Amino acid sequence: MSQSLAWIVLAAAGILEIGWIVALRAAAGFTKPLPVVTALALMAGSVGLLGLAMKALPLAVAYAIWTGIGVIGAALAGAALFGEALGPQKIAAIGLIVAGIAGLKLSV
Repeated sequence: MSQSLAWIVLAAAGILEIGWIVALRAAAGFTKPLPVVTALALMAGSVGLLGLAMKALPLAVAYAIWTGIGVIGAALAGAALFGEALGPQKIAAIGLIVAGIAGLKLSV
């Protein structure tokens, strides 16, 4: 796999990670079967794509970016979908994660 394709695969893995965490939140403590099954399927897809991306990307870079996408997406989805607070400190922390992801991308 080319490095360019690996970055696309890694981005897709990160998007699936956001999906599974949103589905897990919607599962209400594993009491709603459809969101639980959805979360598990998205988890498997996310980890599978992460594994593929790591064929061409360094482990530390791929994993850090994957989790960073998940953290940013979870914070934004929590605010948009569940009315969770997104105050100045959280926005600043997200900015630092974005800066870290950009720095890691530039290091490869």
